Amino acid sequence: MQQSVPAPSGFMGWIDRNFLQLGREMRLSFLPPLMVYVAYGISALTGIVGTFVVKDFLGLSAKDLAGLAFWAALPWGLKMPVGHLVDLFWRYKALFVYLGAILIACSLLIVVGILTDPKAMAQTMKGDSWYVLSVVMGSVGYMLQDAVADAMTVEAVPKFDESGNPIDAKLQRSMHTTMQTLGRVALIGGGVIVSLVNVILLEGVQNLAKDQQAAAYAKIYSLALIIPMISMLGVWLASHLRRRERARLRASGLQADEITRRTEVQSEKPAVNWWVLGGGFVFAFISITVGSSSSPFLREYGQELIFAASMSIILFLMWRLLRELGPEARATLLGTAIVIFVFRALPNTGAGSQWWSIDVLKFDQEFFAKLSLLGSTLTLLGLFVFRRFMAEKSIFYIAGFLTLVGTLLSLPTVGMYYGLHEWTAAHTGGMVDQRFIALIDTALESPLGQIAMVPMLAWIANSAPSHLKATFFAVMASFSNLALSFSNLATKYVNKIYIVTREVKDPTNGAITTPADYSQLGELLVAVRGAPTVPYDALRGLFDSVDPVKFA
Repeated sequence: MQQSVPAPSGFMGWIDRNFLQLGREMRLSFLPPLMVYVAYGISALTGIVGTFVVKDFLGLSAKDLAGLAFWAALPWGLKMPVGHLVDLFWRYKALFVYLGAILIACSLLIVVGILTDPKAMAQTMKGDSWYVLSVVMGSVGYMLQDAVADAMTVEAVPKFDESGNPIDAKLQRSMHTTMQTLGRVALIGGGVIVSLVNVILLEGVQNLAKDQQAAAYAKIYSLALIIPMISMLGVWLASHLRRRERARLRASGLQADEITRRTEVQSEKPAVNWWVLGGGFVFAFISITVGSSSSPFLREYGQELIFAASMSIILFLMWRLLRELGPEARATLLGTAIVIFVFRALPNTGAGSQWWSIDVLKFDQEFFAKLSLLGSTLTLLGLFVFRRFMAEKSIFYIAGFLTLVGTLLSLPTVGMYYGLHEWTAAHTGGMVDQRFIALIDTALESPLGQIAMVPMLAWIANSAPSHLKATFFAVMASFSNLALSFSNLATKYVNKIYIVTREVKDPTNGAITTPADYSQLGELLVAVRGAPTVPYDALRGLFDSVDPVKFA
């Protein structure tokens, strides 16, 4: 009789539990949604380049960019009706991915046009307007694909084993947790890939003439066209695996009804929820109407009105949808969503700090690429290292811990504005300079961002009604993404209070039209990054009767 091999202990046991075990739990059916997530992760390929495109080739201010971030986040509110449409048209969900791929490709090609033939593009619209259109189109495309990918994660976890027996509930819950963890790994893994590509493609680009830099940036945007191709391959693979499994079951002599029972996710086709569809499209109508209005009042306060309307609609839809759950499950999910909202709603410094790091700290494209590579790699590592932390601690503890640590890790950047790097460089023979501090700070801060979302995603995948999985994913994601819109609004306001400008030159004669002014950046950094820790314990008091959501 074969003896079982004892599990390794010590350091190798830790490696086995936190790294190798996740690989052993990987299944072929997990691959299609992971491909869509990887495509989303690869979207960061244009992130660094986009910063320099805006800084060197466009005239958008820090306040403009904060407003653009708000508009780019709004399409994610449409994930509500889109998620419900995915549930309603489950068999045709691949079409949503294909439409998203077309929008993403168009978004990338617009920026390629701005960089390679700006005069031709300017005959239709200004470069700034083209860039805004590109950002919003890309946001809509990624939203469509993400809505389908979330639903595909549920489809990827089998309900029956190969003999047709129902899989144990505990094992199925474990597989859902693994699937959601691997989804975060795929997202960040895509970021690691593009960081490596950026390090190679951006090497020495800071020394090129401006037209050569534009050509280099256009090359990266063109390379990014692989993103929609990967996501389309993911849904094709899902269809292929499903057809192959159905063919296997037919060959074993099973009838059509039994094959459907074993392979279909939806136990019943959902009824049309007109509250979700109607609320989502009312939100879209309000957003488009206010956003396109020429009224000075709406142009000034349109974002605030849209945020208030979208918050009202999403809260109403959450109330309607949570009625599908029992009291304990309802309170558990709602408590988790509120904590994540508060965690993600904190404002940031906006584009000004990046401009300052470019102009004053002399961080170039190549160094930003290295920072991105380091950050993505360590974030990926952090998902494995923090697995036990997420399993053993409640979401209240996790969010509070991450907020406190994030505040502490922001202090080196504040210190560098006031000359910390000059003092450390003078006392270490130049070794601990601004780049050294930035590398260490990025290494410590990187693993923190992705951890808070995993518990809610795993809970929905395992516990939401089977015929409304995509709808639950969409509504709860819309709620948490609305926090980013609030963060962008808050960022816009702090950038109105503390004015930070970069140097802008007239492209025709090279004359400086807007001088660089970073005199108020220090106050902005202190106001945003020195914010007190959110009192998550007070939120926890609202849900004392409920077991906190944990990772496992």
